[in-house]
Amino acid sequence: MATLTRAHRELYRRGADEIFATFPDLLVNCQEQRSRSTDRWQLPQTFKPRPGLDGRPALDLGEDLLSFNDWSFGQICNLAGVGKETLNRLNGETACRVLAETLPIEGTKPYQVFAEDRGIRSLHGTAYTRLYNADLLETVRDCAGDFTPPQVAHNGGTGLYCGEQDMFAFMVDAAGWIEIGDQAFCPGFFVWNSEVGKRSVGVQTFWLQAICQNHIVWDATEVVEFSRKHTAKVGDALGEVRGIIQSLVRKRDERRDSFAKVIRKAMDKTIADSDEAAAILGRYDLRGKLVKDALELAQQQGRFTIWSLVDAITRLAGEMKWIGDRTDIDQKASRLLEVAIAA
Repeated sequence: MATLTRAHRELYRRGADEIFATFPDLLVNCQEQRSRSTDRWQLPQTFKPRPGLDGRPALDLGEDLLSFNDWSFGQICNLAGVGKETLNRLNGETACRVLAETLPIEGTKPYQVFAEDRGIRSLHGTAYTRLYNADLLETVRDCAGDFTPPQVAHNGGTGLYCGEQDMFAFMVDAAGWIEIGDQAFCPGFFVWNSEVGKRSVGVQTFWLQAICQNHIVWDATEVVEFSRKHTAKVGDALGEVRGIIQSLVRKRDERRDSFAKVIRKAMDKTIADSDEAAAILGRYDLRGKLVKDALELAQQQGRFTIWSLVDAITRLAGEMKWIGDRTDIDQKASRLLEVAIAA
């Protein structure tokens, strides 16, 4: 089984102002931010850097003088080909002159100036397509309304975060635990997005056995992951996210009894030796070094069972670099449970 650390990493990179106590709080924040935000399409020659009220560089778009945040300032520096660290050492007047002389002024393609109130949240070219955090969270609310965040972490992190660059939510079904002997399984998922180009939009669903105070998810199985970049038709990602979460919810409902039965049978289904185990793995297109390593891991549990093989394959998949490889192997590991079902 896999150890998932995505929520753990989020826990330690979020400030207090990015943490939300409940899912409704996070959703309302994102809905209000959506209503306050607008896209302005501007030709590059209309960008006029000017010092703002605080003396720092701002962007004069003719009718408004808009300030930068750290993310959008980095973007305009990249557009100008000037190091952000260099400009930060200059006074406002000098930094604006540098930007005015280095920003591209040719071309007929406009830029997206994504603004909230009188501040610039991001700058993008025409290839970027935005998906609002609120749209994603409304999809989550509609198809997994009974899921809640995990226990509060030792440092106050809740698993619900939104800052100037991105959003992340960690949700579990606190009432969905299935007891199997001395082990328990619970459905959960992560969703993430950025309205300003920091990261892709995505979802990862799983069945877990434990969540520690550092928000590490231990012994996760049936891991499914999907992500998409913010390009044309990124809005279609909402349908994918909805379908993946609905599949998790549907399995939860179907498996309140049957899931426990399958896992128990997988734990009890003994395999004679490593040759038979390798043959079973081969039937699911699992071969080579992956099989060798899986057999070694499974043997450490004392005997070969279907469950020990699923556990070993999932653990090895979690160590793979590429998402596509991990997803493919996780799906094959889940199919191994068919052996237990057929027994």
